[in-house]
Amino acid sequence: MSTAGLSRARLARMHDVMAGYVERGEVPGLVTLVSRRGEVHVDVIGTQAFADPAPMRRDTIFRISSMTKPIIAAATMLLVEECTLRLDEPVDALLPELAERRVLKRLDGPLDDTEPAKRAITVRDLLTFRMGFGQMMAPPDAYPILSAANELQIGMGPPTPSTMPPPDEWMRRLGSLPLMHQPGERWMYNTGSDVLGVLIARASGQSLETFLHERLFEPLGMKDTGFSVPEASRDRLATSYWTDPVSGKLTVYDEAKGSQWSRTPAFPSGAGGLVSTIDDYLAFGQMMLSQGKHGNERIQSRLSVELMTTDQLTPEQKAVSGLFPGFFDSQGWGFGVSVITRRDDLAAVPGRYGWDGGLGTSWYSDPREDMVIILMTQCAWASPSPPNVYFWTLAYQAIDD
Repeated sequence: MSTAGLSRARLARMHDVMAGYVERGEVPGLVTLVSRRGEVHVDVIGTQAFADPAPMRRDTIFRISSMTKPIIAAATMLLVEECTLRLDEPVDALLPELAERRVLKRLDGPLDDTEPAKRAITVRDLLTFRMGFGQMMAPPDAYPILSAANELQIGMGPPTPSTMPPPDEWMRRLGSLPLMHQPGERWMYNTGSDVLGVLIARASGQSLETFLHERLFEPLGMKDTGFSVPEASRDRLATSYWTDPVSGKLTVYDEAKGSQWSRTPAFPSGAGGLVSTIDDYLAFGQMMLSQGKHGNERIQSRLSVELMTTDQLTPEQKAVSGLFPGFFDSQGWGFGVSVITRRDDLAAVPGRYGWDGGLGTSWYSDPREDMVIILMTQCAWASPSPPNVYFWTLAYQAIDD
């Protein structure tokens, strides 16, 4: 047993199970990280692509998709701490495109069958995904509002930086659509983080990428995190795969060579646009676990982190929300992060918080066990119960105290 209370034999068991995914051809490679009480264990397995023998590396760069959301929430809280933004003030002044909203009378109704919003959208609504608009786990033409949103290319599916318009045009398009639900009524995934990205830029007077680099990435030493990969680092970018819905086989989603992330995007997506490495994200996850501190430097206030990682949803909102049935049975939602609320599994430790990236990555920090746990693969999750659920069990079974 290590001084951090982790069993080396049980960590070896985790390696064997995770290596099995590579050996069976389910993923080309992966990187795992378990950090407890500051002792970090990293395991690197496989290659960066199926057709390329280049080995996976500890500093391989991954498209972290929705693991962008916690970073955007933290960035928003920096502006709240400075009183540049206020949680419960309407966003209308900085985002006039979202002023005087109209709301669909029914989700499956025509776009002109609307009523006035009962109140304005607030910063808190964006952080908690209660703005009244978002992604749905449904076919893109399931409802008129979904068809319209997909036609406008405002990010209703997996990250595609090459197709998104610049921020002002993106906001104009979003503002041309009615809301799906009344502000504050229910949790709806994704769009709130993209709106926050625009809000951060307008409130700070900087581009979103500049703000993130100056206020988070540089202080945390996250040297490989950004919205694109510089040419000198592209040999470390993994090829991205997803499961073809017709054949059921893994196919290339985004080649490393000529990747959509090889150039600066017109729209830096706060919902899913970042790339990162496992050590870069450890720096962010450890800062959160350390209640806003990085070494001797304070990045965020302790109170901000506590607020971000507290479940913000009411039982009534959980009852009508979620990515799939039962989604909120044992978890809630804070600011940009899922928060475990009920122990119903080996790895379901109440208070554990974090989020997954749909293109194949996961992160959670656990204050009770003093752990940061990260998995990075280059294959998109194909179901609500992807292989990463085994990773969490394996990480927690390694505790030996």
